[in-house]
Amino acid sequence: MRSVDLRIDDGEFLVLVGPSGCGKSTLLRLIAGLEHADAGRILIGDDDVTHQPPQARDLAMVFQSYALYPHMSVRQNMAYGLAVRGTPQATIDERVQEAGASLQLEALLDRRPSQLSGGQRQRVALGRAIVRRPKAFLLDEPLSNLDPSLRAHARAELRQLHQRLRATVVYVTHDQEEAMTLGGRIAVMRAGVLEQVGAPLEVFARPQNAFVAQFIGSPAMNLIPAAVVGIDAPPGTSAGIRPHHVAIDASGTLPAIVELVEPRGHDALVHLRPSIANAPPIVAIVTASPPSPGDTVRLALPREHIQLFDEHGRSSGTRRA
Repeated sequence: MRSVDLRIDDGEFLVLVGPSGCGKSTLLRLIAGLEHADAGRILIGDDDVTHQPPQARDLAMVFQSYALYPHMSVRQNMAYGLAVRGTPQATIDERVQEAGASLQLEALLDRRPSQLSGGQRQRVALGRAIVRRPKAFLLDEPLSNLDPSLRAHARAELRQLHQRLRATVVYVTHDQEEAMTLGGRIAVMRAGVLEQVGAPLEVFARPQNAFVAQFIGSPAMNLIPAAVVGIDAPPGTSAGIRPHHVAIDASGTLPAIVELVEPRGHDALVHLRPSIANAPPIVAIVTASPPSPGDTVRLALPREHIQLFDEHGRSSGTRRA
């Protein structure tokens, strides 16, 4: 991992997002003390914890596997961390009951992990972290083992839980949709480098480079080789436009052939091949009646929604009419 300069505010929900192997879990483990930093400092508040062991940092980590003790009940799993720290039993009981109510686990406290669904086990792992009342929560892809419908429900639960607790959360995921819906801010990583940090809609609307433009957003931003005339632009410029801004319009200036249509219920993804040499395919999101494969259509690419990138993939800004 290269040099990373990142500030996380008290009470913030920050999501580290990027492709597999980009360094996001390594960064989380550095914060937790499970990895050793070769240089720089890690501060929690005003305390320099760079060389402190994990147990001295007062952080709670929730792993992808949940790491629950199979021979213990839900109650015992949630209480274990407090018990080994010598917390009075009355305090343990109070905190477990409180966390159980918050996570809707009250009826499951005497069950073992094998008797729970994946979503319930995920909540137990969160409960075990919550009862400790740490300075911050570190979550490493905690929803990746859940099926899509349960993941959507769990995301909403996590967001509501954060609003109630107002705790500091650092959350790792490779799922950009998860990052967009959960994060107060998102930090996009690639190959050990922070590419962009900002509010989700800001990163979506104003990506700083072509990687962020194509990684954030589903489907990805269309990137089209472009020759820019009339402005001082470097060679190798490409034009980016989001699929929902591509209009199939008889007055459009770019002819294209429809290759594939993917209905999604409320809209459809239309995959198009522009009728110009060496042009990459373009994806449009269509909410009205979509065309059929094989149709020849015309595309309108509004200038106010086109973003330019230089030969290094860096944003050159949005070109307005």
